[in-house]
Amino acid sequence: QVQLVESGGGLVQPEGSLKLSCAASRSIFSFNYMGWYRQVPGKQRELVTRITSGGSTNYVDSVKGRFTISRDSAKNTVYLQMNSLKPEDTAVYYCYAQRYPYEYWGQGTQVTVSS
Repeated sequence: QVQLVESGGGLVQPEGSLKLSCAASRSIFSFNYMGWYRQVPGKQRELVTRITSGGSTNYVDSVKGRFTISRDSAKNTVYLQMNSLKPEDTAVYYCYAQRYPYEYWGQGTQVTVSS
């Protein structure tokens, strides 16, 4: 059973930064891709960014230039560096991994951007 454990969420002021971590229970290269989704109450879960096993990345337009996904294979960990945070970035952030045809989700970590 694959486990994804997120950490690093919290309360931050607008224009601040946070770094989320997602530790996987197996090699991150065993997944077709890993990524981060976010969800606010009453809305669908939204893909924020993902990275393929080959290292290709993509981002939703609203976070381009502010968020960066990265990984550390030695630690089986994927990161989400979030800079210039805005109140509209407030959400529960979920780590996601796919190893076709299976999908795996972390438990979620709350990010709140507020003054």
